[in-house]
Amino acid sequence: MVKKEMILLPKPKTNYLLVQCSSCGNEQVIFSSTNIDIKCKGCDEILAKKTGGKAKINCIIIRRLD
Repeated sequence: MVKKEMILLPKPKTNYLLVQCSSCGNEQVIFSSTNIDIKCKGCDEILAKKTGGKAKINCIIIRRLD
């Protein structure tokens, strides 16, 4: 019998990302699996495009936020 403490929980496949716009340098937090197109708040360039699953990121990913 497996102890309850030994059962591993699966990690989520999606997470939040801190990204930087490649044209204006603005930093923004986005979700990795978005269902809308995300634009930069500074210059209105598209940072992430919806695909139906994980978003296509069109900017610099600084780090993943857990």
